[in-house]
Amino acid sequence: MFSFFKGNSVSTSELRQKLATKPEVIDVREKTEFASGHISGAKNIPLSKINSYVKKDKEPVYVICQSGMRSRQAVKKLKARGIDAINVKGGMSAWRGEVRGGTL
Repeated sequence: MFSFFKGNSVSTSELRQKLATKPEVIDVREKTEFASGHISGAKNIPLSKINSYVKKDKEPVYVICQSGMRSRQAVKKLKARGIDAINVKGGMSAWRGEVRGGTL
């Protein structure tokens, strides 16, 4: 399978393994979606506000949404600003780890 995001995306299972190192995770869903259930420690910055995000270090940031569409858009915007952003393929729809807040 060919993906032009090769190297710029991870699966939800890959992200789950990386959570032990406490990476920065941004959830670009709307506030109500985020409240319905999100990855513990994720920051909620809706896609409409992603341009206000400021990265303080050079570590990559993992970007997730519901299905992967909005997170891809956010990654594109962040990369254009020089931020090392990685899309989480499948989004919360594919997430099988623990969630905080409501249930999905």
